[in-house]
Amino acid sequence: MMTNEFDSLFGDIGVERFLAEYWQRKPLLIRQAFPNFESPIEPNELAGLSLEEEVESRLILKDGAHPWELQRGPFPDDTYSKLPERDWTLLVQAVDQFIPEVADLLEQFRFLPTWRIDDIMISYAAPGGGVGPHYDNYDVFLLQGHGKRRWRVGQHCTVDSPLLDHPDLRILADFDCQDEWVLEPGDMLYIPPGIAHDGIAETDCMTISVGFRAPSHQEVLVHFTDYLAHHLSDDERYTDAGASLPQDPAAIDQAAIERLQQSVLELVSDKEALATWFGRHMTEAKYPELAQAYAGEPEPLMEALHEGIGLCTNPAVRLAYWQASDGSLRLFANGEHCVVGGSLLPLVQLICNQRSLPAEVLLGWAAEDDAQELLEQLVEKGFLLMERQDE
Repeated sequence: MMTNEFDSLFGDIGVERFLAEYWQRKPLLIRQAFPNFESPIEPNELAGLSLEEEVESRLILKDGAHPWELQRGPFPDDTYSKLPERDWTLLVQAVDQFIPEVADLLEQFRFLPTWRIDDIMISYAAPGGGVGPHYDNYDVFLLQGHGKRRWRVGQHCTVDSPLLDHPDLRILADFDCQDEWVLEPGDMLYIPPGIAHDGIAETDCMTISVGFRAPSHQEVLVHFTDYLAHHLSDDERYTDAGASLPQDPAAIDQAAIERLQQSVLELVSDKEALATWFGRHMTEAKYPELAQAYAGEPEPLMEALHEGIGLCTNPAVRLAYWQASDGSLRLFANGEHCVVGGSLLPLVQLICNQRSLPAEVLLGWAAEDDAQELLEQLVEKGFLLMERQDE
């Protein structure tokens, strides 16, 4: 039987069985998915991030000014000295975009499309801390990074599941516990969309949450049709050439609806337009300003490469590509795209799949004008950084 490099992450079941039987279907606890795991970030470092303006953070106090009080960062320096000894949680979003060692963890999840990965959120909880029983509309892997947390897993929820009357948090009014486990460092729990779960800190602890993007049908319809409409001329209109004499001029007849439906179907059946919109939508950055901070006139690229200075992906940038039926490529980066020839496929794959791009590898593309132009454009936009910029 063939083995996969990601099999060890799922213990005895392996990655293929996980995808076939568990992914988006049912929870799975994996003991020691990461053996001898040591958290890539310390609690004090996480707390420090929550003081920064550009970082999205939240504090949830089980018994604050009111039950399940939510406070939003950035927080003042003296915040943590004023907190009680228990029953509170700090949550910090997109830690992978600020701490390279946290971003390294994403390499372990490349058995799924990288454009599906959202970010890594890390929570620190004092004993008794949690965010209440809830469900998410996306998949999440919960990796225990420090201390012990008790996880309870409950029923499958829908939009009709009753919630507590709370202005900020979606806490379930009813929770039917079906399984529970205490996780220690290196243990990981997978929770599919819609499954109720509740984590309560047994000791002070940190949990590393790897979340996945899943656009709602509402998002798809609204944003894709907006994208299509942006590229349509106002001259393209409803037509009814050859229409029959109406029996009642005030009635919208079936033929009119069928003509309209056919027009809509022709528009939305454009696979190239759908792929282009989807690539742009799924690579939209959570914090585009972090990429824009490096945008501008770069040093001469070829000169830097000849000096042995390689490139690396800006951790705030999301990348993906799609190959059309004619062989051309759409390279997507932070909600933008460019079209390049199919001959650049190996370079595009390198850019999308490798965080570090050594100078000697990129110099192999130096003779191709299209390749050089693509690299220069990505550097100018701040999507790729020269190694010195990333220090």
